[in-house]
Amino acid sequence: MGKTSDARERLLAAISDLIWQGSYGSTSVDQICERAEVKKGSFYHFFPSKTALALAAIDQTSVGIFAEFDHIYAPIHPPLERIRNDAKWAYNHQKKVAASYGRVLGCPLFALGAEVGANDSGLAEITEKVKEILNRHLQYYESALRDAMRLDLIPQRPVEVIARRLLAYAEGMMTQARIYNDLSYVAEIEEGFIDILQPYKKGEKALLPTN
Repeated sequence: MGKTSDARERLLAAISDLIWQGSYGSTSVDQICERAEVKKGSFYHFFPSKTALALAAIDQTSVGIFAEFDHIYAPIHPPLERIRNDAKWAYNHQKKVAASYGRVLGCPLFALGAEVGANDSGLAEITEKVKEILNRHLQYYESALRDAMRLDLIPQRPVEVIARRLLAYAEGMMTQARIYNDLSYVAEIEEGFIDILQPYKKGEKALLPTN
């Protein structure tokens, strides 16, 4: 195998790539070891199972994502700008990934959660981990929504409900982007957020600028 010092990191990178490009179920320990250029014995030295490796990879990925969100949702930014910048970040991130992998891959967590949450194969730990990450994303939305409502920038509505709609819309568009291999679905997220946040009657001017 390669250098022992970086074998663990290569295993984490390998499972992230393989699951994102394919699925959890279709990814085997042998494939992970081959991609990481690590012997199977070394795999089990670091991780007792594929599930344990997947959980560690999710944790590692989430650290980087939430570092980005901490910046995007910093209170120094106007609340609606935070949400719009979230949509911009999603598009730029998906564009970068598509350039690297040759196709649009969508949200790895949503795809993984949908896969493992739909079966009874003992993957409850992964399902709960995905829920934890998605719930943290909801909290960022909720903080921005509360600030926006406090400033009368958007109508007063149940924060938790609107946050769920934002997340569902964003994840749905990224899933379609993966299915159709088309980044335009992700590009639409920002405009869709505007529609969700500030519905208005036909002929009335939107409260949230579109540029």
